[in-house]
Amino acid sequence: MELLSYSPTQLDATFAALADPTRRAILARLASGQASVNELAEPFAMSQPAISKHLKVLERAGLISRGRDAQRRPCRLKADRLAEANDWLENYRRFWEQSFDRLDSVLDDLKLDEGKNHK
Repeated sequence: MELLSYSPTQLDATFAALADPTRRAILARLASGQASVNELAEPFAMSQPAISKHLKVLERAGLISRGRDAQRRPCRLKADRLAEANDWLENYRRFWEQSFDRLDSVLDDLKLDEGKNHK
């Protein structure tokens, strides 16, 4: 399995940010376009300071950016960090696919041997 070079600190921050369902929901919302803090807070039963804390975690992990538009501070998804996490996970997906392919081959061989022994 080829392991690409990733910053463990960055991956830790990305996965820690993704561990929370509220933050995942915020990222899902931002996937459809930028939004203000108020717009992001709308579907949640929590205070704006609580949402802001979630946004700070996402921003520190490099998953979102916050701009300035007069009084508004729109948030935007930064997909490059998600792509890095996906690439890291992809290595393990390939490992498991290869393992399952080898298992399939062994099972096929066992079936052939069993068929020969019953004739």
